[in-house]
Amino acid sequence: MPSYYSLGKLPAKRHTQFRKPDGSLYQEEVFGTEAFSGVYSTLYHINPPTKVSHIKKLKELAITRWQPDLHRHHHVRTKNTELAKDPVEGRQPLFYNDDVFVSTVRPSKGMDWFFRNAQGDELYFIHEGKGSLESVFGILPFHEGDYVVVPRGTTYRIHLDGKDNRFMVIESAGPIEIPKRYRNDYGQLVELAPYADRDFRRPEKLVPHGDSGEFEVRVKIDNSLMSYVFDYHPIDVVGWDGYLYPWIFNVNDFEPLTGRVHQPPPIHQTFEAPGFDVLSFVPRKLDYHPQAIPVPYNHSNIDSDEVLYYVSGDFSSRRGIEVGSFTLHRRGVHHGPQPGAVEASLGKDSTNELAIMIETKKPLKVTSVAEKFDDPNYPFSWQTPVKK
Repeated sequence: MPSYYSLGKLPAKRHTQFRKPDGSLYQEEVFGTEAFSGVYSTLYHINPPTKVSHIKKLKELAITRWQPDLHRHHHVRTKNTELAKDPVEGRQPLFYNDDVFVSTVRPSKGMDWFFRNAQGDELYFIHEGKGSLESVFGILPFHEGDYVVVPRGTTYRIHLDGKDNRFMVIESAGPIEIPKRYRNDYGQLVELAPYADRDFRRPEKLVPHGDSGEFEVRVKIDNSLMSYVFDYHPIDVVGWDGYLYPWIFNVNDFEPLTGRVHQPPPIHQTFEAPGFDVLSFVPRKLDYHPQAIPVPYNHSNIDSDEVLYYVSGDFSSRRGIEVGSFTLHRRGVHHGPQPGAVEASLGKDSTNELAIMIETKKPLKVTSVAEKFDDPNYPFSWQTPVKK
């Protein structure tokens, strides 16, 4: 996680009296992980965060699994998915297992209610659009290319600046973190890391609300959506400090590592989480050995499944790929450069591709939503000509 940070007003010492101008006490909250043994932040609310006035169950968040008869690769084209009403309930689920849930969404407007994912940490990739994440930790503006990390349990809502937005959303059963190999024993990023602390953006300002009224927080838990209604505005924090909070890293700040010959995918790792990794394939210089083959070699995912999300640029090892495409390469089945890709890559010194990879340790399941956008000819795209 990023380093210690604070915003707003704080008492000199934690767990001591901290009074409002009228003499009453602010309400302290410890927002932490691993039963007080993990990372945490301490927040100070105007109102008790426990003071809920009404609770009801809105709906089950049931997912229909697609179980194709064939074990094969998939190309899921989501470029033209329909516009959604908001970034949360409009999500189109595509792939999942016990560790990770991958969705796409094209929200046309923000949220007039608040959301709290009590089931998983979230990672938004802002493919198109801009806006801000308003949370108990403050205002965090985002724009195209941003990874927005939201710890589970964070109360927030998203505001959008326009109607043209496209996000990929990853929900994780465990924390989404900076890979351990990028950190020293003190948590500082090492010189060999592909980014530095100054590349991270944190909440910019606190805007605590003292409004009374009726405010809804929709809570995701156990694959259900609950409605918690409060008689005060839930964004009422006047100050906080700690290590656990939403933050942003922009994919264009990822500094790629290159070599004389083709480098394997782990050099592109950006985040790690229990059961999966997230990698960023960004524009970069290609291999510089005089006999180098710049595109990836053939390989079989022997013990992992691999999702690639295509953002922009020229995807030199693939044909038929478009912006918003997802490919799922299954374990036990080879994939690699398609016909002509190797020869076309020879002599090239750079690539302008931008793609995001999610590599999982457990097999991924495919949803009925993904089935609607699936190209059944993709497994045969390594033939010349392509099988009809």
